Amino acid sequence: MSLVIGIDIGTSGVRAMAVDERGRIMGEARTALPAPERRGAAVTQDPGLWWTACEASLAVLARQIDPAAVAALAVDGTSGTMLAVDAAGEPLGPGRLYNDGAAEAAAALIGRLAPATSAAHGVTSGLAKAIELAASGPARILHQADWVAGRLSGRFDVSDENNALKTGYDPVARAWPDWIAETGFDRGLLPDVVEPGTAVAPVLPAIAARFGFPAGAIVASGTTDGCASFLATGADLAGDAVSALGTTLTVKLLSDVPIFSPAHGIYSHRLGERWLAGGASNSGGAALLQFFTPERMAELEPRLDPARDSGLDYYPLPKPGERFPVADPALAPRLTPRPADDALFLQGLLEGVAAVEAQGYRLLAELGGPKLRRVISVGGGAKNAAWTAIRARKLGVAVSTAATDEAAYGTARLARLALSRPAA
Repeated sequence: MSLVIGIDIGTSGVRAMAVDERGRIMGEARTALPAPERRGAAVTQDPGLWWTACEASLAVLARQIDPAAVAALAVDGTSGTMLAVDAAGEPLGPGRLYNDGAAEAAAALIGRLAPATSAAHGVTSGLAKAIELAASGPARILHQADWVAGRLSGRFDVSDENNALKTGYDPVARAWPDWIAETGFDRGLLPDVVEPGTAVAPVLPAIAARFGFPAGAIVASGTTDGCASFLATGADLAGDAVSALGTTLTVKLLSDVPIFSPAHGIYSHRLGERWLAGGASNSGGAALLQFFTPERMAELEPRLDPARDSGLDYYPLPKPGERFPVADPALAPRLTPRPADDALFLQGLLEGVAAVEAQGYRLLAELGGPKLRRVISVGGGAKNAAWTAIRARKLGVAVSTAATDEAAYGTARLARLALSRPAA
């Protein structure tokens, strides 16, 4: 059986995972990354650290599997992380990380020229960083995943539709738009863009020899870490959704049409002929932790009654301000009245977050998305069985917990997909 490898370049480390034809994880390895450099709003990191960690993870993984069975590899990276390279693919300076917000002047320029629906708005956008990186005289400006994939294949001229989105790529027209040139930026510095999971090139002979991969193993176009995590859950039909229950609440819906709503921060990643749309609420775990520790919530869980509504009408927020599904920077938390019974209060809070989640999916449907089919849960809140039951009641669909949302697993799925597609 052939194996595929997904490589996830995360914020704190690089994970490599080998998956067989049945979707079973056959091996995995992770190498930590040091903390990035921070100077004011600038957040940078030496790209060499990404590659060194990638090599280390692949070396460990190759000892766990039969590397001669590897048929394809793909890479995901953090969305909006950029670097400038020369004609040989060598970095001309540090990488500008996804949360680098120093490109204020470039962001202001983009704000005046870009359509409201473009994902290139904001100081952390890939395009804002690219405009500033152009001053170094590069041969190419790449996304993090593009460059690591290039170290595997020798091609430094290809990106994917997901990483390119925040750099201004138009996923509907499937092209770099004309307005980018109006900023004064040379679009020729940007890579060609292909669909995620497209065969790009064979693994370099030196790489194949080092890790024991066969000469015919291919490197496929990857994706962002967020899209990879969605793919890892197994969601694959229009109407499938993934809710991330962490510090905040994030909802993502697989749609057969693109959904854009700048007022709510909604844009759509293209996944073949389908679209991944979603939004992020300020409600979520941070609002709950203002009142209960995780241990206390676990103690109270047996006393909750998911089948009956508490009668409390809460909108849990850690502080005023909401972005999705209500776009109101002054929206106040609604957390009263508070009953004397802690279990009833906790149930009201959980119902409140579930109501926000349901409202988010209703908004996506109102904007043209498909009817909700099922919801897969990830994040710490997914472990709370009572909350899962409450959410299923509010959402009106089956709610399950993902077996995995590891980005490396989702990227391995793209590597497998590339084996059945024409090369770029």
